[in-house]
Amino acid sequence: MKEVWVEKYRPTALDDIVGQDDIVARLKAYVKAGNLPHLLFAGPAGTGKTTSAIALARELFGEEWRTNFAELNSSDERGIETVRVKIKDIARTAPIGERGFKIIFLDEADNLTADAQAALRRTMENYTRTARFILSANYSSRIIEPIQSRTAVFRFRPLKPDAIRTYLDRIAKAETLKVTKEGMDALIYIAQGDLRKAVNALQVAAAVSQTVDEDALYKAASTARPELVKNLLEVSLGGDFLKARDALDTLLIEYGLSGEDVVRAIHRTVFDLSVPDAFKVRLIDRVGEAEFRLVEGSNERIQLEALLAHFVVVGQELKKR
Repeated sequence: MKEVWVEKYRPTALDDIVGQDDIVARLKAYVKAGNLPHLLFAGPAGTGKTTSAIALARELFGEEWRTNFAELNSSDERGIETVRVKIKDIARTAPIGERGFKIIFLDEADNLTADAQAALRRTMENYTRTARFILSANYSSRIIEPIQSRTAVFRFRPLKPDAIRTYLDRIAKAETLKVTKEGMDALIYIAQGDLRKAVNALQVAAAVSQTVDEDALYKAASTARPELVKNLLEVSLGGDFLKARDALDTLLIEYGLSGEDVVRAIHRTVFDLSVPDAFKVRLIDRVGEAEFRLVEGSNERIQLEALLAHFVVVGQELKKR
């Protein structure tokens, strides 16, 4: 792959950003005014937070945007020294051009330690004349309240299927790809509102063939086909534990999924089962317990089989009704 499509097709203007119309309208108002406060972009991964920050800088500063835009990833440099030295040095440097300020973009700011965030708060106060901060976070609750109160908060939503389809159609046309209808549906299922994941899956599948179908996509993204997961649950609820173990092996071995991937896929599929809501509650409760144990380091095979065993027990209760 000569180029990464996520970067190659990253929108360069606010008007090109899909799925976040309300946010784009507010950012364009700042561009029109020629000024902006400190901003906090909060929301799931792959919804346009970094793209919006870069597009905003491009439209504010024009050709000089690179010299007035500093990007730091807080997951790499998350300690108090980064704020006291590196960020402070950037903030105190005079901007270039007529705007009178530069933009400091802190990606994954929710990974900053509490001490670093406290130091950042003071830096934001002291250098407002020369710098505006844009903080990006997956979880805004991890940003301390004094910083949240000093920023205008923009909440990015997972992208809707139509927005993802529009963006992927644009890439497919530029790359002369043929994406089948089933393939596009698979991309939207894989993405779950994360456009970056969808673009990466499309690029991996396109490396194999110019015609992209659902089989290529599910294997490229290491994602289980929804019908396979549903079959796994229906077999276990039907009481055939050994057959359910075989279906689990297909997901773990043929598709290369991790235990956590399987649990997340099961969680999504439980809601599609034709069982009473009271039983769905019990199943979801046990899925959550299995996920917690996997995150804590338990053996994934034992936990997944225990989860299937619980489904078998619930299935036996359903038959008695």
